[in-house]
Amino acid sequence: MVILGNILIFIGSLFLALGGLGLIRMPDVYNRLQAGTKATTLGAMSVILGSAFLAPEMLTKAVLLIVFIAMANPVSSSTIGRSAYKGGVPL
Repeated sequence: MVILGNILIFIGSLFLALGGLGLIRMPDVYNRLQAGTKATTLGAMSVILGSAFLAPEMLTKAVLLIVFIAMANPVSSSTIGRSAYKGGVPL
């Protein structure tokens, strides 16, 4: 379980780092929003799941946190994208 937890944390950290790189390299707000949202959702979920494998007593809290992230990130990114579009940010 320790090895699986460490692998998941490493993969999550990699997703988060690539998401940060995507935020720097993408040309406009919509591409940045897509890169940042997808990477942070997968990265955060992977890190939390890996932490749950390392500390099994926190499994229920980790699962609840993963469910919250899975529901909140798409809604927040959609809201940010919609407000950028309504605010006249060019495509």
